[in-house]
Amino acid sequence: MQPGPIRDADLQAWVDDRLEPERRAVVEAWLAEQPERAAALARQRRANERLRAAYAHVLREPVPDRLTQARPRGAVSPGLRRIAAAVALLLVGGVAGWVVRDHVATRPTLESELVRPAAFAHTVYLPEVRHPVEVTADQEQHLVAWLSKRLGSPLRAPSLAASGWQLVGGRLLPAGPGPAAQFMYEERGGNRLTLFIRHNPGSREATAFRFAEEGEFSVFYWVDGPLAYALTGKMSREALLPIAELVYAGLNP
Repeated sequence: MQPGPIRDADLQAWVDDRLEPERRAVVEAWLAEQPERAAALARQRRANERLRAAYAHVLREPVPDRLTQARPRGAVSPGLRRIAAAVALLLVGGVAGWVVRDHVATRPTLESELVRPAAFAHTVYLPEVRHPVEVTADQEQHLVAWLSKRLGSPLRAPSLAASGWQLVGGRLLPAGPGPAAQFMYEERGGNRLTLFIRHNPGSREATAFRFAEEGEFSVFYWVDGPLAYALTGKMSREALLPIAELVYAGLNP
């Protein structure tokens, strides 16, 4: 049997070390012939490893005593509890199943709450010549303080000068029930990047870098503590990744 084509899902699984050995060998053989793509994915894997290392202590925290206490005398046995649960499920399953199905189907995803708003805001303000931002980079200290106050969390406008991008400024944006911040960067050729920051939607756990495409734009996004970030630009995944790493380093000096 011929191996199937290499898809983005395979590459992301390779980055996350989730491939079966046989499929991993196929992907690595393909990457051996794509040195630029392999280098970019290797950088993404290293960035993910740094994120995991930063939060590894959470996995080592002891289980709270209240969750490990012995079952008190006279408590219902696990077997009886399972029988009672089965009966309850038979009684209410017909209704609950539809409720759960509808809830899962409509539950917001990180993509819908972060990636799409970020890409939409990028699309709206990307072509602006005279008013691309509300506060310009020459007032950076005021800009960061203002947006930090409005979001209720300390923000940073990471420097991307090392990769040839200069801060243009930023603005305040709506993000569902709360505010969001957008920092805009520009390189000499006039290309622009935006960094979209909002509160961590749904209090999700910290995530490694994830990649998405919204139309003609590439987006790297992640969650870190109380905030969620999305970096958007009209460029390839390989070109955007090192800038995303620079952003992450600037946010976590």
